[in-house]
Amino acid sequence: MSRDIAVEPRTFALIGRFWASTIGKKAVMAVTGLVIVAYLFAHMLGNLKVFLGADAMNEYAAWLRRIGEPALPMGVFLWVMRCGLLLMVALHIVAAAQLTSRDRRARRVGYVHGRRRSLRGFAPSTMRWGGVTLALYVVWHVLDLTVGVANRDYVEADPYHNVVADFSVWWVDALYVVAMLMLGLHLNHGIASAARTLGLAGGRVGIVGTLVAVVITAGFLAVPIGVMAGLVG
Repeated sequence: MSRDIAVEPRTFALIGRFWASTIGKKAVMAVTGLVIVAYLFAHMLGNLKVFLGADAMNEYAAWLRRIGEPALPMGVFLWVMRCGLLLMVALHIVAAAQLTSRDRRARRVGYVHGRRRSLRGFAPSTMRWGGVTLALYVVWHVLDLTVGVANRDYVEADPYHNVVADFSVWWVDALYVVAMLMLGLHLNHGIASAARTLGLAGGRVGIVGTLVAVVITAGFLAVPIGVMAGLVG
């Protein structure tokens, strides 16, 4: 029993040292980032059900709330999943912020005339501000379509109506399009960076990352475009 108790401080110490290291933070960013990508892909597929009509989308939303029944009350699993995703996002952001701070402290001399910065490419240079933009948009999105406090036309348990009502407003569409374009840039660079951190390299990794970024971005943008074009609603 004493050995079991002694193992715990050692385990926590190892976790602490792993988190404190640069490679540890990069690994956390990579793993949490890939989990978030998987969620985004599933979420995108769910959103595309709007093109199948109100019944299909609303039934899908109701099924999500029923996952885990009867072991869990209705909707509990969905909120557990959301909390888990929130934890992934929080770890991703904290690791990114700490790595950025560490990089700034280590770099005593700034890039001359921004030459090195420009060589890094447009997508990598937008990772930081793109991440901040996406974090702010996620807060708005949750308030708008998840809890409904930012949507004047919100109807409980009717996601089809809420989506159509939301994307019938031009400035909501504009915010969404900008956020999704930033998401595409973030994914394009982030997936390749995560793959390198996890020991995967090569031209195919970059191609796959770009393909995933394009598919997810296009899938999300299809919904507001469909509403604006009159294909949905």
